[in-house]
Amino acid sequence: MPPRSDDPRRDATGSRRGSSREPGERSASGRGAGERGAESGIGGISDARAYTPRGRTIREGASPAGGRAEQRRTPRSSRSQDPFRPALQVLDGGRVAGRQPGPARRDGGAGRSGVVRTVTARIPGDEPAAAPPRRRVAGREPRRPDRPPARRAPRKPPRPPRLADPNRRLRLGTALAMAMFVAIGIRLVVLQTVDTPAYADGGRADRLRTVQLPAPRGAIYDRDDAALAHSVEARYVYADPTQVTDIPATARTLSPLLGIPASELANRMQPRKRINGVDSRFEYLARGVDIARAREIVALDLPGIYTQRDERREVPGGDLAANLIGFTSDDMAGLEGLEARYDDLLHGEDGERVFEIGLGAPIPGGYSRTTPAKPGSSLGLTIDRDLQYVTQRILSEQAKAVQASTAAAIVLDARTGEVLSQASHPTYNAAKPLPSEPTDREDAATSFVVDPGSVHKAITFGAALQEGVITSDTSFPVANAIRKGDTWFPDTHFANGRRMSVAGMMAYSSNVGTIQIADKLGPERLLDYQRRFGLGKPTGVGMPGEASGRLLPLSEWSDSSRGSVPIGHSVDATPLQMAAAYAAIANDGTYIQPHLVKEVIGPDGKRTATEAPTTRQVLSPDNAAALRTMMEAVTTVENATGLAAAVPGYRIAGKTGTGYRLVDGKKQPGDVGSFIGMAPAENPRYVIAVFVHSPSGGGGKVAAPAFRDMMTFTLRHFKVPPSAEPAPKFTVFP
Repeated sequence: MPPRSDDPRRDATGSRRGSSREPGERSASGRGAGERGAESGIGGISDARAYTPRGRTIREGASPAGGRAEQRRTPRSSRSQDPFRPALQVLDGGRVAGRQPGPARRDGGAGRSGVVRTVTARIPGDEPAAAPPRRRVAGREPRRPDRPPARRAPRKPPRPPRLADPNRRLRLGTALAMAMFVAIGIRLVVLQTVDTPAYADGGRADRLRTVQLPAPRGAIYDRDDAALAHSVEARYVYADPTQVTDIPATARTLSPLLGIPASELANRMQPRKRINGVDSRFEYLARGVDIARAREIVALDLPGIYTQRDERREVPGGDLAANLIGFTSDDMAGLEGLEARYDDLLHGEDGERVFEIGLGAPIPGGYSRTTPAKPGSSLGLTIDRDLQYVTQRILSEQAKAVQASTAAAIVLDARTGEVLSQASHPTYNAAKPLPSEPTDREDAATSFVVDPGSVHKAITFGAALQEGVITSDTSFPVANAIRKGDTWFPDTHFANGRRMSVAGMMAYSSNVGTIQIADKLGPERLLDYQRRFGLGKPTGVGMPGEASGRLLPLSEWSDSSRGSVPIGHSVDATPLQMAAAYAAIANDGTYIQPHLVKEVIGPDGKRTATEAPTTRQVLSPDNAAALRTMMEAVTTVENATGLAAAVPGYRIAGKTGTGYRLVDGKKQPGDVGSFIGMAPAENPRYVIAVFVHSPSGGGGKVAAPAFRDMMTFTLRHFKVPPSAEPAPKFTVFP
């Protein structure tokens, strides 16, 4: 009869499990899986004790041979991978899962599937085993079944490990998470409230953009508010070389629009490094481009080509008063002329707009600050535009006719000292000043230093009249020449020792008669009157770089100086200085400082008159009138030197002169012919001075004709009525 399979004490072969323990014996309880080694043997059966999940030991079942548990292990089964929770495998009925019936294998071959423990179920009434099974050693004889195992004292079962409390871990994790969120929240509040200004300011620099708001430059007007120079809004075109994709093609496209050669534009677009090694991202291509033309360029959408607001200086007259006005740089900085002299007044103060930008556009509601530009003030000049044009034309024509290298003409209002016209030859186009020669841009009236010659005789005669040395009726014998020191001073019109009137001396420009008058006057008084008439220092008319001229100090006078100084030699002066001296004669002996700027016009249109010019009395009105009468002889007496200066219908008083041009104190080749006159002589309104440096020719030939044409236009332009009475008759040799 086969054995019953439901007998818990039978093994897989049907036989009852062997055991060295008697029924009722219990195995020692103090041995765990980590303390006991694997026991093996041929046909031997070992029993083992294993932990349940809660640490209790169980016995799989009672064994007929004493209830010993059977256990099979691998050689490494005694090693516990988890000391607190050993892995147990409880097999139903004491059979090892996956093992086929048969004798136990003692080798550690690949047939083993790992550590397998068989725990015998505990049967009520069983007693613990006297001793735990011993490990069988290979090669030893199996223990004899008749020999009872050694008994050992039972051990106290190990305390089962304490498992973690999930509720406690949940509370701890929740507390940590809440603390983290609270810390983050507090930090966010601090960042958004307390530290906001600091962080915002720290990043603002990267977001801010600054746009300059150029201040419009003030204009320059003539006396009738006609614009001589003013600024208009324009555009400048620039390139970012790092963005230009096709330089040759871009240059060819822009060349006809900008009027600049393509090769030059291509050169400006070439990539280049700044001094600090950074790639250049801004290169000017053109300045002052018309707005309409700039829009055409923008419409082309060329990579790396941009435009911005600019300002362009316009000079409607081109060369009209160019030597006075001067010009500016592309950045609207005055470089020459009145533009340079009054640059601070005309320039104004630039403004700026600072704003935050993001994604290429201003941030709505972002930081924004605008400083408005303060436009420059304008200048109101004393120049009359029409008179300036005619004066320049006449001067240029006369200079070309006599092959003059330099010429100057000044028209003064004798009563106010205002400069109505101030022309120079050569000149240039102030709208396009470059290229031009520096000498073409000079204002000859204030920089042309000359040895005035005979026009200086009016100062000598005026001083003698004022000092009582002579009167209108004075006359005395005049030789053909006079010697001073080692120099002879001859006359051009010989008197042959005859008595000559002072009017005749003026008409024939007698050197001998003038030197004789100066001898009676004395060097000290002559030098004093030179200074009173404004020689030896700048007039302060308003032009930059005005020459001061030079008077010969008494300590440097020689015997020959007593002859040269009275007739206008050994004296350095400018045409404007001599014109101002004659204006004092025309203004009843009162010297008025000449000036070009009449008023300053603020950005709001308010007009402020400039400081009143300096005035001083040089001659008495009677002596000034007497001197003017003598000077009328120059344009009326037969064979007088200034007949070419006469203006029909008007009485003209003036004087011719022939001197030298001085550069750095050295005499230059050629002569400086001059004529300075006033009209109407009985009540002078205007004074005109003309100086021409030509290869040869006196003032009556090269300067008097130009004076006549200029004075004729001036008198008609200002509607001055003709003289009511003719000029007096003069006797040269009484």
